[in-house]
Amino acid sequence: MADVHSAAIRSKNMRAIRTENTAIEKRLAHLLEALGFSYQVQDKTLAGRPDFVLAEQRTIIFVHGCFWHHHHCYLFKVPATRSEFWLEKIGRNVARDRRDIATLTAEGWQVLVVWECALRGKLRLDDEAIHSRLEEWIIAGNGNAEIDHQGIHRF
Repeated sequence: MADVHSAAIRSKNMRAIRTENTAIEKRLAHLLEALGFSYQVQDKTLAGRPDFVLAEQRTIIFVHGCFWHHHHCYLFKVPATRSEFWLEKIGRNVARDRRDIATLTAEGWQVLVVWECALRGKLRLDDEAIHSRLEEWIIAGNGNAEIDHQGIHRF
């Protein structure tokens, strides 16, 4: 199946996709502020340039888009065109994510990945559910975890 857009239009559309200060990051920032945590955003000195760094709690939070980081949920769909290209590109993202999380963990950080499906979409968690899971995980400080539309899970 051919792409419905020309190469120039597809390129323009792809450049418009934000890499920081996205709607889901803004939602998570609001929840962290409501919990009273101070944080830094997009710290370039740390592996993976984490979305949120809570230095006092020695905590890193990544907000991952389900498509770009290949989450196994209803928001991830393999593109109909250039599937092999996209799967290779996304596969490199996944490998880089694993490497960055391993590096951060080895440096003594605990890492939380909050998936897009937890923050938007038909199965998203409400603010209270995310709020309580964030607070519990940050305060407990017992290892790496992820939050998706089904709740919180250790990894």
